[in-house]
Amino acid sequence: MKILKIQALRGPNLWSVQRKKLIQMRLDLEEMEQFPTNKIEGFRERIEAMFPTMIEHRCSEGVRGGFFSRIERGTWMGHVIEHIALEIQTLAGMETGFGRTRETKTPGVYNVVFSYTEESVGMFAAESAVAIAEALIAGKDYDVEADIQKMREIRERVRLGPSTGSIVDEAVARDIPWIRLGTNSLVQLGYGVNQMRFQATITCKTSNIAVDIACNKEETKRMLDLASIPVASGSICVDEEDLENTIKKIGYPIVIKPLDGNHGKGASINVVTWEDAVAGLEYAKKYSRRVIVEKFITGFDFRVLVIDNKLVAAAKREPAHVIGNGKDTIQQLIDETNRDPRRGYGHENVLTQIDVDRDTLDLLEKLNYTVDSVPKNGEIVYLKSTANLSTGGTSIDVTDMMHPENIFLCERISRVIGLDICGIDIMAENLTQPLKENGGCILEVNAAPGFRMHLAPSEGLPRNVAAPVIDMLYPPGKPSRIPIIAVTGTNGKTTTTRLLAHIVKNNGYKVGFTTSDGIYIQNHMMEKGDTTGPLSAEYILKDPTVEFAVLETARGGILRAGLGFSRCDIAIITNIQEDHLGLADIHTLDDLARVKSVVVRSVKKDGWAILNAEDEQCLKIANELSCNIAYFSLDENNPTVQKFAKEGKIVAVYENGYITIKKGEWKIRVERATHVPLTLGGKAKFMIANALAATLASYLWGFKTEDISLSLQTFIPSAAQTPGRMNIFEFKKFKVMIDFAHNPAGYRGVEEYLSSVEATKKIGIIAGVGDRRDEDIKECATIAARMFDHIIIRQEKHLRGRTEEEIIGLIMDGINASGRNVTHEIITKEVEAIKHAINSAQEGTFITALSDVVTNAIEIVQEYLDKENEES
Repeated sequence: MKILKIQALRGPNLWSVQRKKLIQMRLDLEEMEQFPTNKIEGFRERIEAMFPTMIEHRCSEGVRGGFFSRIERGTWMGHVIEHIALEIQTLAGMETGFGRTRETKTPGVYNVVFSYTEESVGMFAAESAVAIAEALIAGKDYDVEADIQKMREIRERVRLGPSTGSIVDEAVARDIPWIRLGTNSLVQLGYGVNQMRFQATITCKTSNIAVDIACNKEETKRMLDLASIPVASGSICVDEEDLENTIKKIGYPIVIKPLDGNHGKGASINVVTWEDAVAGLEYAKKYSRRVIVEKFITGFDFRVLVIDNKLVAAAKREPAHVIGNGKDTIQQLIDETNRDPRRGYGHENVLTQIDVDRDTLDLLEKLNYTVDSVPKNGEIVYLKSTANLSTGGTSIDVTDMMHPENIFLCERISRVIGLDICGIDIMAENLTQPLKENGGCILEVNAAPGFRMHLAPSEGLPRNVAAPVIDMLYPPGKPSRIPIIAVTGTNGKTTTTRLLAHIVKNNGYKVGFTTSDGIYIQNHMMEKGDTTGPLSAEYILKDPTVEFAVLETARGGILRAGLGFSRCDIAIITNIQEDHLGLADIHTLDDLARVKSVVVRSVKKDGWAILNAEDEQCLKIANELSCNIAYFSLDENNPTVQKFAKEGKIVAVYENGYITIKKGEWKIRVERATHVPLTLGGKAKFMIANALAATLASYLWGFKTEDISLSLQTFIPSAAQTPGRMNIFEFKKFKVMIDFAHNPAGYRGVEEYLSSVEATKKIGIIAGVGDRRDEDIKECATIAARMFDHIIIRQEKHLRGRTEEEIIGLIMDGINASGRNVTHEIITKEVEAIKHAINSAQEGTFITALSDVVTNAIEIVQEYLDKENEES
C-alpha cells in the first residue's frame, strides 16, 4: 500500500460541515485491492488480539462488535486503516470517532477520512495506521505502544495547555469562535474588531504594570505589607553575607527562592542549617541574581484564584509524595502511585505521573534516603519541593470552606496588585479562620495562574474557572463575531465579492475582502495573488480593524483544508458550470456542486443562502439546506422565482430593464441596469446576474435600497476596481477588452456581450489551460471561432503537465469544429501576442484578450494607451 497524500481539514469541508477537524489520506491499496479482510487468513484474530477495545466500534452495523463483524464478512483495507487511526488516537488519550472511507474514480485508490483532536497527532496516526495494517496483513509483530507513546509526546508538545484549553472550551460552548495565533498558547477569541486575545491566563485586559509587580516578589510583598495584608518576614539576598544577616533577623526555618522565579523553580523549603541555606542560595541564583529569603511558615499550601476581582476558587495543594508501608521501596511506592488511573502522561488526566528528577533526589538526600530506601509504615515522603500539579502534586477544592474575611482579603489583594486574573498563594493551617487569627500569610501573588488544580481537583468539586474569564472578556451583549458574506460559484465570484465590498463600505463599515487577485482591507491591497482559500479568510478575520468580511471562496481551498470560518451569515452561489473537472476527484458537475455546497451549508440557521434560480445544480443544493433561501434570476418568469414570489418569499430579478427585489406581489426597483456601469450599458448579461446576487445579499442584510442603488451606480468597472473583468481600454481608432474568461461558460458570457458590439473586425487572443479536460479546451476554442473574425493562439503558461503542441492541437480541433472559416495565427508568448494585435489593429477593430495572467495583459495594454495619450 502507498500513501499518496495526507492533508488536514480545519474547517467545514466536503465530508462534514459540523466536524471540522479531519485528516484526509489518499491511499493506494495496490495489490491489497484484491484482498478484502475475509481473504487474509487470521486477520480477524490478529487485529482483535492487538486492539481488543475495538469491540466498541459499532461501524455501520450499529451494534457493539459491528466492526469485527465487517472484518469477518470482508471489508477493504482503507476502511480498516480508518478504524485503526481512530483507535490509536483514543488509546493515546485523544478520544475521537468520526470516519469515512470512499473509493475514488481511480480503482484501488481511496480517500480515508478520520477525525482528530490535535492535527500533528492525526497526521502521525494516518502513517502509523497504515504501518500497523501492513504488519497485521503480514502477521508480523508491531510495537503499537511505542506509537501511542509517541502520539502522547506529540500531543504534549503541540496542544494548548489545560488553562488555555479550558478557556477555549468555554468559548466554544458559548459559540465564540477562536483562532490559535502561532504554535504557542496565544489565542484569539472572536473575529475582526470584536476579537479578544489571551495567552495562558494572561488576557488583553491584563495590566502590564500588574504583571511586572507580581513578577517582582519584593515589590509585591512591600505593596501588600503597606496595605496591611499579612506577609512572611524576610528580605532580598545576593550573597552569603546578606543571607547570614537575614537569618539572624528572622531565624530558622526559612524558604529560599529566586526573586524572579515561577512554577517553584529554584526553591528550597524548610531549610534549617547554614550548609543547606548556602546550597539553597546557589540553587536559587541559577534562576535569578537576586534571591528572596523568608521565614518558613508552617501549615498547608493553599492557592486562591480571583478573576475580575471576584474570588472563584480555592484549593489546598500537596506536593507529590508517597506514604510508606514498611515493605516497599520509594521507587516501588512511586510506581504503585503512578498506576492510579487518574494519573497520566503530561496533562492528559486529572493527575500527572510522578517522575524522579533532581528535585526529588535532593529532597531524598536531605532525609538520607535514596529511591531504594524503604520508609516506615505511615511515613509521608515528599518527592517535590512545590505542589505544582504538573510535577505530580494533588489538589483538594476548599472554595466553599473559605471564611468571608479571607474572601474579602483575596479580592482586595487582586485590586492592590491590579491583576484581572490573580493566583494567590497562602500558607496557613486552614482558610476557615481569618488569617490574622491562625497566623497564616500571603506567600506570593501570581500573574498567569494555572487553572488545572481547580478544573480537576483530586478531591472536591471541580470549578469551571474559565467561565468568569469569558464573562469578563465578553460581558452580556458584547458580540464576538463580525458579519461574513461568502461568495462561491464558477464564474462571477470576484466581481460579486468586489461589488458587495463596495456596498458594505459605502454603508459605513470597515470591510475586509478576499479575491482571486488579492486580500483587501478598506480597498488597500494587503497581499497580492489568488487569495480565495482558508488562510486568506483567516487573515481578514484576524485583522483587528475589520468590521465586515466579504470572502470569495473557491473550490481549491475547500478541497485542500476546508473553509477558513466556522459559519457565515450569507452565502452566494453565482452559478455552477463545467470547470476544473477531472481534478482532485471532481469529475462531474454533481461532484463540483458538492464542493460548492459546503459554503451554503455553513450558513447559520437564521442566515441566507442566495442561489441562482437558473442553475440546475443550485436548485438541487437548495433541497439540502436548513437555512433561509433566496433566489436571483435574469428571467422574471423563471418557475422557481415565480413559485417563491407567490409564497411571499424574497427574490431578485431583472425585469423591464431594472434590477428588482420582489416579495410576493410587491416590486422594489433598485436601479435601472443601464445606470449600473458594471453591466456595460446593460449589454453584459452575466454582469447583471452578478449585480442581482450582490443586491439581494445587501438587501437581506438590511441595507436600504437607496444606499444599494447609489453603490451600484458608483461601482465603476476598471483595471483597478475589477481587474480582468470586462476591462475595456478605448484607443483612438480601436478598443481592447481584457477578461479572465477561462472556461466554456465564461466564453459564452463574452460571446453574448460581443454580439451587441459593433466592430469592423473582432480579434481574439486565446489560450488553453493544461489541467482542463480535452472537451473543455475544444469547446472554448469553438466558442472563440463563433465570436471572432481572427484568432491569435498563444500558449506559454499554465501547461500543467501537457505540452504546448498538445494544447494548441486541441484548440485547432475546436476552431475547426465551429464550421466557420476563421483566420488564425500562433504567437506563443502573451506579451508578443498582445503587442502584435495592437500594432496591427485597424480602425474599428475590437480586440479581446481572454487572459489567464490578467496583470501582465493589463500592464501591456495600459502602457500602449499611455503612450498614445502622451503623443496626442
